[in-house]
Amino acid sequence: MKPSLPGLAAALVLAAALAAPARAADPFLRHTATVDAVQKSGPAVVNVTSERLVEARSPFRSFGGDPFFDRFFQDFFEPGAPQKAQSLGSGVLVDAERHVLTNEHVVARATRIRVSLADGRELDARLVGADPNNDLAVLRVETQEKLPWIEPGTSADLLVGEPVIAIGNPFGLSNSVTTGVLSAVDRSIRTEDRVYHGFLQTDASINPGNSGGPLLNAEGRLVGINTAIYDGAQGIGFAIPIDVAKRVMGELIAHGAVAPVSLGIEVQDLDARLVEALALPRGASGALVSRVSEGGPGAAAGVRRGDLVTRLDGMAVRSARDFYEVLEHVTVGQAVRVELLEGGSARTASALARALGPEAVGELAEQLLGLRLRADPKAGFVVTSVRPGSGSARIGLAPGDLVLAIDGRALESADAFQRAVLGLRGLPRAVLVVQRGSGRYHVPIPLS
Repeated sequence: MKPSLPGLAAALVLAAALAAPARAADPFLRHTATVDAVQKSGPAVVNVTSERLVEARSPFRSFGGDPFFDRFFQDFFEPGAPQKAQSLGSGVLVDAERHVLTNEHVVARATRIRVSLADGRELDARLVGADPNNDLAVLRVETQEKLPWIEPGTSADLLVGEPVIAIGNPFGLSNSVTTGVLSAVDRSIRTEDRVYHGFLQTDASINPGNSGGPLLNAEGRLVGINTAIYDGAQGIGFAIPIDVAKRVMGELIAHGAVAPVSLGIEVQDLDARLVEALALPRGASGALVSRVSEGGPGAAAGVRRGDLVTRLDGMAVRSARDFYEVLEHVTVGQAVRVELLEGGSARTASALARALGPEAVGELAEQLLGLRLRADPKAGFVVTSVRPGSGSARIGLAPGDLVLAIDGRALESADAFQRAVLGLRGLPRAVLVVQRGSGRYHVPIPLS
């Protein structure tokens, strides 16, 4: 028998009354997936405080930076002792060996590093290794105590639109949690001195101090390392995919640095005449393969001179510079997907990246700059020979000149020299700071 309308209404009221206490006690109203993820992974997030020594500034700097006044006051006042400066960032413990994954720029030039855990413990940490090209660094906490950690997940199956969680130390506010969605993948971000490829984009708030902290998915899995290098963005955050971070971390723990790599391929920019000569489709863009090393990874993968590289490791390639910038983020032994165009036919090759040794970097400097260089014990690299007909020869560089910087990168070490030379690939010219006698000059050099 069907209940009457008044009876049905009474039953509904009774059911609602009985359900109210149960609904109020329902843990899923407050104990959401985000809460679970933070409780699971939050204890492994650390605040990173780094100290570094900076040159004490002269008290007489109120003349618009006029070098005349700077030199005048330097004659009368001794430079002050270096002063300590602090920077704040975040990091995440990623294994039982107390390794912390963070950003390179958080700990760059640090003389002391300390980490603070969510439970209030403060501990010293040492730098295991850093990779400026990927803006990643690995620390090791100096303790025998057991520390909480989370295992890195994967970024290979991320979905645009899925919820993400950022934890960090924005503006010194420790263990702050923000949420959002994954807005995009494979973003390329240009900064003042470099380009980063393959970033994750999110609308979760990432601010100064969040750098190096974890980006989690809704299950609390570590899918990225937050970074705050993109100035001026409102409501836009970026993170390094954890699959990239894991490759780099392995290199840093094993070797303390990430070795530069080669595919045994040299490329050049494409112009309209080459498009026509090579019978490429109108509007084609990429980097034209100009040389393939015999026996190199590219040759083994079937790459040929005259092929057009359109994508490398999933990233679009529109110029020779794009090709070399993407290559800077590749690690030794990585199988790199190379998408090619020959005439109107597309094909894909897989090349295994190999290490580029120091001797190869010296040969590259000679090839591009026309200079043979050797480290000077005091500073910079001294010119030992100049190749006739090179840009350096035409400008007038000579043996005995001292090269102090290349394109704004001070040549303070062999590592700095290596990064500076590799950064020239795909560029039309470079600016060198050269010392000859007591004079220093900024010299533009056309690259070969």
